[in-house]
Amino acid sequence: MIYTVITAVLFLAVTAAGVIFLVLRYIPLRRGGIGISIGKKVHPAISLVMTVAGLLSLILIPSSFHTVEIGNVALVKQMGVITDVEESGIYFDFWLVRNYETYDIKVQQVEIETDAYTADAQSMDIFMVLQFQIDPTKVKEIAITYGSLDALTNRIQSVAEERTKATLSQYQAEKLIEERDKVSPRVQQVVNEEMLKKEYCVTFNSAVITDITFSDAFEAAVEAKMMAQQEKLQAQYENEKKKEQADTALYVAEQEAKALVAKAQAQANANVAVAEAEARSIMLKSVEIARMLGYVVTETEKQSLDDEGNTVTEKSYEITYDETHTGADIAEYMKYIEYLSAWDGKLPQVVAGENGFMITVPSVNNPEEKV
Repeated sequence: MIYTVITAVLFLAVTAAGVIFLVLRYIPLRRGGIGISIGKKVHPAISLVMTVAGLLSLILIPSSFHTVEIGNVALVKQMGVITDVEESGIYFDFWLVRNYETYDIKVQQVEIETDAYTADAQSMDIFMVLQFQIDPTKVKEIAITYGSLDALTNRIQSVAEERTKATLSQYQAEKLIEERDKVSPRVQQVVNEEMLKKEYCVTFNSAVITDITFSDAFEAAVEAKMMAQQEKLQAQYENEKKKEQADTALYVAEQEAKALVAKAQAQANANVAVAEAEARSIMLKSVEIARMLGYVVTETEKQSLDDEGNTVTEKSYEITYDETHTGADIAEYMKYIEYLSAWDGKLPQVVAGENGFMITVPSVNNPEEKV
C-alpha cells in the first residue's frame, strides 16, 4: 500500500512539473505589450528531459490504474515475483514494475463431451457438466502449481473424464440404461472423492451426466428386445386375464350349482317335513280313534335339545292290540273319516229296479264309483 502511494505521488509530481514546463515554454507571457517566453531561458537539455518526462507521465499514469471486478481477485506480481492478492477495487501501481493477473472466483461450469466403453464393450458418448469454485485464499498455490485458472480447469476436466469412464466401465450397457438415474450421483461421488484426495484448491460442487448415447445398432437392438418383452408381458397379462375369467365363470357355475342343490335339498326337506307332518297327523288320528274304540294307548314323553339349545318335549304313543282289538276297526274308521273329508255334502243316489236298488256312494278316489 505504501509503495502504491509513493509511486502515485512521484508520478503526479513529475507530471505536474512537465505540464508546467510545457506551459511556460510554449505559451508566451505578455508584460506591457511585450511577449516574453520564460521557458526559453531554461537550458535546452533540461527542457528536453522535462518534456519527455511529461509525455511519459501522460502515457504511464493511466496505464498504472488497475481495476479488479467483483467476483474476481488479482494476483499481484512485482518483477515476476508474487507479492500480494488483491480483492475487487481500483489500484494504482506502475505497470512496468507491478503486474495484475485476475482470477475468476465465481462458480465455474465446464461442459464435457467424451466417449467411453461399457463392461460389455459397447461404445457410448457421454455428456456431462462440472461445476466448481476456486478458493480465493489459495490463488497463490494455483499460480505456482498450475500457472493459470485455465490450466487448473483443464486438469480438473481430465480427472473428471478419467473417473467417469472408469465408473461407467463397470456397468453392462443394458444395466446402465436401466439404472441411468443412479449413475450420475455415483459419478459425482467418485469425482468428489478424487478432488479430496489431491489438493486442487477448489470447492467441488457437482458433476452431472446430462446424456448417454449408444450406437444406432445397439439402441435398435435394445428397442427390439424391449418390444419383445412388452409383447411377452402382454401375452402373460392376457393369459392371466383369461384364466381369471375362466375362474370367475367356474365360480359362478359352482355357486349356481350349489344354489340348485340347496334349493333341491330345501324342497326335499320340505317334502320330508310335510310327509312327517302328515304321518304324525295320521298317527294322532289313529291314537284318538283307538282311544275312542277302547284300545289301550300308552303315552311316553322324551325331552331333547334343539339347535338353539332349547328343551323340546316329544310324545310317542303305543297302541296295544289283542284278539278283540285287532286294529281292523281303526282302519275302517280312518277310511270313513277320509270319506267324510272328501264328501261334498250331497246324499247318495238311490235307484230302484226289478232286482232291487242301487246306491251310488261317492268314493275318495273316484266319486263316480258305484256300489
